[in-house]
Parts: sequence; structure tokens; C-alpha cells
Amino acid sequence: MIDVDADAPARMDGRAARAERTRGAIVEAHLALIDEGDLKPTGERIAERAGVSLRTLWTNFKDMETLYAATGQRVRERQEAQFRPIPPEWPLGRRIAEFCAQRVEMLEVLAPTARASALREPFSPQLRRNRGGAIARARGELELVFGPELTQAGEGREQLLDALTVASTWAAWSMMRDAMGLDVEAARAILTRTVGALLVAAIAASLR
Repeated sequence: MIDVDADAPARMDGRAARAERTRGAIVEAHLALIDEGDLKPTGERIAERAGVSLRTLWTNFKDMETLYAATGQRVRERQEAQFRPIPPEWPLGRRIAEFCAQRVEMLEVLAPTARASALREPFSPQLRRNRGGAIARARGELELVFGPELTQAGEGREQLLDALTVASTWAAWSMMRDAMGLDVEAARAILTRTVGALLVAAIAASLR
């Protein structure tokens, strides 16, 4: 007896691969439009840029919230591709310099999508979740890089971690780059000075 469905798994795999490519093209089109300055791209613009029909876009993403989730994941992948581990045993000055250099790179990658998200966050639970995740990841990185100093801070640990998080996430970077009009190098110097001052002050307080 011939099994007429013998090729069914291969067909299913092929359809899944095509669907994944289509979803990827839509996400990349969304990001490309934002990177080019279209901070509120419509479904029609995204579909046109991705080379698919509007119906195909909404078949793959049931609404903008699901597209925001997929786009947020792609932004995280971009940032992770630039991540370089910073050993906590390095001298403090070297860790501060390397951490701040990496944060600047990541924040500049994040900048267009962060500006776009700010326009729609009040109306989008998913964008607020994306922002919360970004803050949590930055906080986790700070704990890894500056673990010795955070431990040394004792009861002031959480306050120090909060201060470092505020200094090195998008809100502060946007203040420097967008509100104050500083160039990347000037903003990086301020970030480095702020992070260093917070850590040195915490160490000094712990020695009193």
C-alpha cells in the first residue's frame, strides 16, 4: 500500500520555513522604516516595504501588539550581537570604560526604536513590556559587571543599583542626545563620569 502522505512532513516543514521568512521580512521592514525616521509606520507601509500584501501581514501578525513583540525580540538580538562579556575581576576603571563603551553602542542601536516606542507606549502594553525587559537586562548586566562594588555597598546596594540603572538606560541617554543635543562622544563622557562617580562614592561610603 502506498502512503500518499509520505511527503506531508516535508511540505509542513517547507510551509513553516516560508512563514518564518515572511515574518522575518515583515519585522525587518518595520525596523528599516523606523531606522529611516518613519517613527509611526502603518501596516500598509510595512507590508509594502516587506514586499507582501496587507492581508499577509495580518495573517502572520494578528495585530500591532504581536508585531511589536517580534520587533522587540529582533532589537534584543541586535544588541546581544554587540555584547562582549566584561570580567568582574578587571580593575574598576577598565570595567567602567568598557561597560560605558558598550552601553553607548547598544543605546545608539536602540535609539530609533526607543524614539518610536515612546510615541505609542501609553497605548501599548507590549511596548511597555519591551521597555521593562530592556531595563531588567541592563540591571542584570550591571549586577554582573559591578558585582564586587554592589556587594561592598552593603545596605546601599539596591539604591546604588537603581542609580546605575537610571544613569545607563535610554531615558538618560535620550536626555543627553535629544533634549540637550550632545554628540555621542560628549554623552559617552558624561555617562562614564556618572557611573564612575556613583561607584567611587559608594565605595568611599562603605569605608567610613
